Formats: sequence, structure tokens, C-alpha cells
Amino acid sequence: MRQVDQGSLLFPQSHLDRAVASLWYYVHKMNVQSPGDQPFRHYTTKHRMVAWLSRNLFENITYTVRHGLIKGMKRRGGLAWLPEFLVGSTRTPEQSFWMNQDLKDLVVYDIGAFHGLLTLFFARKGRQVISYEPNTRNHARLINNLRLNGLKNVLVRQVGVGSKPEVATMVASPLMPGGASIERDMVAGLVNSNLPVISEQVSITTLDDDIREMSLPAPDFVKIDVEGGELAALVGARNTLLAHHPLLFLEMHGETMNLKLKNVAAIVAYLNELGYSKIRHVESGARINADNSSVAAVGHLYCQ
Repeated sequence: MRQVDQGSLLFPQSHLDRAVASLWYYVHKMNVQSPGDQPFRHYTTKHRMVAWLSRNLFENITYTVRHGLIKGMKRRGGLAWLPEFLVGSTRTPEQSFWMNQDLKDLVVYDIGAFHGLLTLFFARKGRQVISYEPNTRNHARLINNLRLNGLKNVLVRQVGVGSKPEVATMVASPLMPGGASIERDMVAGLVNSNLPVISEQVSITTLDDDIREMSLPAPDFVKIDVEGGELAALVGARNTLLAHHPLLFLEMHGETMNLKLKNVAAIVAYLNELGYSKIRHVESGARINADNSSVAAVGHLYCQ
């Protein structure tokens, strides 16, 4: 029987033996990885359960939201039609942050809008919203949620935002489309997860280019949540950030904890270079600088 070498492992060619050997090799490889290099768990079991119920049972039901940031507004998707006592009334630090923000008369950019929940909130509180969502499925739900509420102060751009204009492959889990990404490591994590994925080609622009070419208003506040592409989006907005110094709200991403640490350090260094000296970790309240950026590897940054 022919023997096949895979690293230091020798195994026969039968299907059963190959399956057992491959499993042993995979487990051995995972065991020798440091914890910081193992895939980061981006979604909890609760997130996945809510997503499954929403997609399979309530996908096309329109309802009035009963709690949270957009209480009283209409939407499709999610389970926010349930009474608060069933889902719990505990506010996340992110929700508390937004509820305490005065957005009156502000132009807010929502980069990575997903289904538009924050876009709806910004539209109700601010003067004008520029919303970016390149994913076809997410964009359609975003447009639908805006129409349900008759909002006229939102401009939706079906393009992604990055460091340069390009056409990129966006990959997502059908169950968790909010995690759609074009960032190399995030895409590799999705593809190698052994779970179903969907992909599409999307157009990417820079914020600097889009503001100039579309004659968009200068931003007062910019929220960025683009699944690992936050630094690229900031690099492509360099001139806008220098000229207008908008407030920033950034979600931190990375396929592994080590990559999250690397990303947040690079983002903090870049923002310091552009004059953002007041950077706070929303979840802990800690003031963030180059020496303690690791504190903010998980969560959100508020930058002034």
C-alpha cells in the first residue's frame, strides 16, 4: 500500500484512514496554534439563533420596533417586535453611547450600514445621513427599511469604502450577512470555516473621492463598521479627516485576537498622526493611546 507524507504524518490511502489522519492533523495544528492566532468568535450562539429565526420565520414581516435605539420605527428583519421583558432590557455600552449623543443638525456618515438600523437612528436624530452598503442583499433591506419609515434625509451609496478605488470580492455567511467582508484575513476565515458562504463583486471607492465626485456635504460624525477594513477606510478618507476633523465611531475587527491587536494599534497610530488625540474605548471608558491600544482590541473607539 502506497504511503503519503503530510508533514511528519504517514497514513494509508483508504478513505477511512485518510479521514482519520486528516482530522488528527487538523486537531494537532489547532493545538499548536497560540490562542491569539485561532479564529476569533465574532458572533455568539444567541446572535446565530436570532439570525436563524429572523431569516427562516420572519424574513418578510414588517413590524414596529418595540425597544432599543429605533423604538417606534418600522423595519423588517430581526426580532425587535418581541416585548422588552422577553428579550431583556440591558443596554449595551454601544447603545448607551448613541443614546447619549446629540446629533441635532449634524451630517452623519454611516459606513457599513448593513440593514440600516443606525442609519434609521441617525436620520431621526441628525440633519442628513450618507449611508454606504455595497452588499446587494443588505442594500436591498436597507432601502426597504428607509422606505417603510418615509425618510427623506438619507442618501444611500451602494459602494464600499476603502483605501483606493477597486472592484473587490465580498464574502459573507448567508446566515450572518452583517459579517460580509473584503478584507483578506476575514475572507479567508469565512472561506475556511467549512460553513456555506456567498460572494459577489462590489465596487470600492475612497471617502475622499466620493465626497468630491458626488458633491457630498462634509461629515460631522462618521461611523465605520466594515469588518476588518476600518484602517483602509480611514486611509481613503485622509483629506476629509484633516480638513473637517469629524467625530469618529469605529468598530474593531480582526480574524484572530492577534490581528485585532495589530489592527487597533495601527488605527490608533494613524489617528494620532491626523490629530485625533482624544480616543476612548466605549466599553471600558479607558482613554486610549499607543501604549494601551490593546485595551480596545474588542469593542468600539470614539475619536475626537
